[in-house]
Amino acid sequence: MSTEQQTFFRSLFRRKPIRASIHQGEVSEMKRVLTAIDLVGVGIGSIIGTGIFVLTGRAAAVNAGPAIVISFVIAGVVSAISAFSYAEMGSMIPIAGSAYTYALTTMGELFGWIVGWDLMLELLVGGSTVAVGWSGYLVHAFQAFWGVTLNKATTETPLEYRNNVFVINEGAYINIPAMLILACITTILVFGIKESSMFNNVFVAIKLIVILLFIFGGIKYIDKANYTPFIPPKKGNDFGGLGILRGAQKVFFAYMGFDSVTTTAQEAQNPQRDIPIGICISLLVCTILYIATCVVLCGVRKYTELNTSAPIPDSLSIHPGTRWLQILIYIGALAGLTSVLLIGLLAQPRLFMSMANDGMMPQAFARLHPKFKTPAFPTILCGGICIVLSGFLPVDLLGDMTSVGTLLAFSFVNIAVIIARYTLPDQPRSFRVPFGPFILPIIGTVISLKRSRVQEYIDASEEYGGYEDSKINGYSA
Repeated sequence: MSTEQQTFFRSLFRRKPIRASIHQGEVSEMKRVLTAIDLVGVGIGSIIGTGIFVLTGRAAAVNAGPAIVISFVIAGVVSAISAFSYAEMGSMIPIAGSAYTYALTTMGELFGWIVGWDLMLELLVGGSTVAVGWSGYLVHAFQAFWGVTLNKATTETPLEYRNNVFVINEGAYINIPAMLILACITTILVFGIKESSMFNNVFVAIKLIVILLFIFGGIKYIDKANYTPFIPPKKGNDFGGLGILRGAQKVFFAYMGFDSVTTTAQEAQNPQRDIPIGICISLLVCTILYIATCVVLCGVRKYTELNTSAPIPDSLSIHPGTRWLQILIYIGALAGLTSVLLIGLLAQPRLFMSMANDGMMPQAFARLHPKFKTPAFPTILCGGICIVLSGFLPVDLLGDMTSVGTLLAFSFVNIAVIIARYTLPDQPRSFRVPFGPFILPIIGTVISLKRSRVQEYIDASEEYGGYEDSKINGYSA
């Protein structure tokens, strides 16, 4: 092997010095205005989408019955394993690159490049998919409550992807609602991180209020008979103990999104302390809300009747005097999707910026707006790409793959924790993964790699059928 070849292969595994990463964050001109509460809002905004409004009922009806509560507990514990790894790495390397930077610092440029491009594809396609879901939910809400059918020509894409074949969607030309919501969010993100956080906190507050209204307002409609049997008898591969585990596999995707907290590290006031707080508290709050929603939902209506596109408002439809709450639930779902979109579009340009700072993207992606101190160019570029995808193309073609990208990043971050404990033992960490560097990170790596098998996820998506059901929350659930 020639000297040039040896130099090339060594460069593939060249690691970025951690001091360089930390210095990069210290000299950044980005505005450090986000508090711990703002970071919790980022986490909740990214995690809770229509997963809580759709997946709860669907998984109960198809997989576990009322025992879907146990499925959500299992999925929450499994998600926490990777969340702990993100919290440790985020407290140790507080810059915006997230999993990309962690892989670059601990494993080398090749692995950083793989994770970076993997996340870019996931975020771009995922943002478009969420926007299409937002548009579909808006159309459904108008039809369900006001009897208004929005024009198909301007609310759906002209192409669809069915059974591995492109087909013309007759009568559809452009998805204007999806394009408009993306354009609005992109504009907000350009104007500043504080303004973006304020809008996100408003949307988060709306959906939390709506969820709490359903939980406490639905309690009086609970029929204890609906909980029997709590664990339905096994039927094929569903229900029984196996059904609970299959339900946990499906709802695991509902917890994705907490990793977005780490992309705001350079805009947090105290990232070493607040990133672990933002990740852990947002995941805990969302887990409690998922479980409480499942308990009430399965009590309000029999689990066998929850396999609908909107199980929560549908569960209330049999009870008189609940129309106002059903309308609020649709509003909460739209707010949930909006916050997921906002955080996803916020994360994209910061990943581009970090890669540009490391020489893996053109320097134009690293420049900040002179007034707003945001990565304006990549924000506008990413928003523009998402607008085109959501307006004209069948994003469901790639939508099934977006969660696979996230899971691959999870596995790299878990591995990064193990490596960093030995290569960077003296680097200050405000948070450490419990039980040492092996137990939870190894478990998290195995679970993430297993769940990232493409066909298994596609099967899950097809079982729930369509963008409204399996690909919206955190670009997945």
